[in-house]
Amino acid sequence: MARTPLLQLSEISLTYGGDPIFDGLSLNVQPGDRVALVGRNGSGKSTLMKVMAGLVEVDRGEVVLSAGVSTGYMEQDPDLSGFATLGDFARDGLPEGEGYRVDMAAEGLKFDPDRPVNTASGGERRRAALARLLAQAPELMLLDEPTNHLDIQAIGWLEEHLSQTRAGFVLISHDRAFLRRLTRATLWIDRGQVRRQERGFEGFEDWREATWAAEDDARHKLDRKIKAEARWAVEGISARRKRNQGRVRALAALRAERSSQIRRQGTAAMALDSGTQSGKKVIEAKGIAKTFGERTILRPFDLRIQRGDRIAFVGPNGAGKTTLIKMLTGEIAPDEGTVTMGTNLEIAVFDQARAALNPDQTLWESLTGDPDMRVSGRADQVMVRGTPKHVVAYLKDFLFDDGQARAPVRSLSGGEKARLLLARLMAKPSNLLVMDEPTNDLDVETLDLLQDLLGEYDGTVLLVSHDRDFIDRVADTTVAMEGDGRATVYAGGWSDYQAQRGEVAAEEAQAPAARPAQAGGDKHKGGKSGLSFTEKHRLDELPGIIQRLEAEIAKLSEFLADPNLFQTAPAKFQKASLALSERQAALADAEDEWLSLEEKAAV
Repeated sequence: MARTPLLQLSEISLTYGGDPIFDGLSLNVQPGDRVALVGRNGSGKSTLMKVMAGLVEVDRGEVVLSAGVSTGYMEQDPDLSGFATLGDFARDGLPEGEGYRVDMAAEGLKFDPDRPVNTASGGERRRAALARLLAQAPELMLLDEPTNHLDIQAIGWLEEHLSQTRAGFVLISHDRAFLRRLTRATLWIDRGQVRRQERGFEGFEDWREATWAAEDDARHKLDRKIKAEARWAVEGISARRKRNQGRVRALAALRAERSSQIRRQGTAAMALDSGTQSGKKVIEAKGIAKTFGERTILRPFDLRIQRGDRIAFVGPNGAGKTTLIKMLTGEIAPDEGTVTMGTNLEIAVFDQARAALNPDQTLWESLTGDPDMRVSGRADQVMVRGTPKHVVAYLKDFLFDDGQARAPVRSLSGGEKARLLLARLMAKPSNLLVMDEPTNDLDVETLDLLQDLLGEYDGTVLLVSHDRDFIDRVADTTVAMEGDGRATVYAGGWSDYQAQRGEVAAEEAQAPAARPAQAGGDKHKGGKSGLSFTEKHRLDELPGIIQRLEAEIAKLSEFLADPNLFQTAPAKFQKASLALSERQAALADAEDEWLSLEEKAAV
């Protein structure tokens, strides 16, 4: 028996001024769907999601949400006006007594619900919007770049939450690891056409390449046929005075078919110039430390950076990654210790806050207004790695069209702002790149190109990122800042760091057990020597899981303590009772597992 779709789009068309964004598009979202929505920046992903959410009206066609189905849309720029705190905003619309759902999400997403709205950062506002959506628990979630402004731990929490939900969701994200873990189907927007494949993002790139190869093959065959027919039309057949008018009309139809095909957008013509070669030693830090008030940002730390190194800095938001980089590059001084800079350094910075971009300037002014890029006496040219180039031509290298050159920066999407910032950065020769969250909002193809450029770059790269896949592809060293001022250097990228951290923890746990017991002393019980690496890791994470389950059980029990709840809201009572039962069972299992592993570790 066929299921009733949660959402149906039937023959929709939408045009913003010029060419149609969608024309005759039909698609369904089924109950329980976990869909990756992918496509180039500017292809219409966010617009399509807003159509699904009912926030954008189509020119033609129908958008039908099945009766009784609730939907939730995560806004990229939520409007919090009228709310005193982030928690007030996130709890708005929730039934009385269910505010605990926001508290649970706030803990996982790492924001303070009591934070006043007027002091909250853009990232905190987005996390509050995400918590609001998760707390409402709609049957269809529409998530536009939910991992932006989340650190790796919060991304992991969100992954786990979404992996367990029974709701359907459509997901836009630049984070490959996040998409691979969560999705089971893929919607691909390409030149106004939306294709669907019943496989998650893991299979997307192979599918895309196969589709493009088949398209290229069909185009080449059509070109050959047009050439053959055109040659016949010109030369004619000597035995006949009158040409075959049917074949002439067929040739015209072939040419019309060819001209109607929309050529694929090329990749951005990005390039990096390492400029003057730096010395072999780029930066050497010895015993550097930093505190702000009573808070320790960095305990004494040593790091030597050599020419050509690619170093990723990872850790929770607020752990001090950006502060450490600013100390290493001389922007701020450490409280103690020394930083020695190498010779001939030319530093270029990609700032995650996009502070280098003035939202009131046009794209043209953003490039020509920079004195380091301006060509003397020419208002229409910029200096690109030592060579004058027309500003529009340079913008086209980064996939901006003629009409956007005079548009204000504030009109750009997040991905377009990232590309404009890359255009500014890549115009200047450099031999030390500092890249703070460069992957936010970039599409998969641009990320691939950026990865290749960083791999070929002759200079040195310092990278702050929460994108695990990108770190694995780029970094050869990882500096982990895990809170309390601790910073540890690991060889390799994110996956290597995870593996080494586990090995170090296991060795530290086993080391005491290897020493002989003191005469008359008790046998050491904390060595974990009887555990495998996987078991040791599980034992370390179980206390946190148990604590979370206990907190959720307490909140649910408090909610169910209302003696009138069953009579006034029987559906809520049943739902909360089921949730309580599930968490109590999970807690019992977790406690049993912890006890079993502790007993094994003590052997």
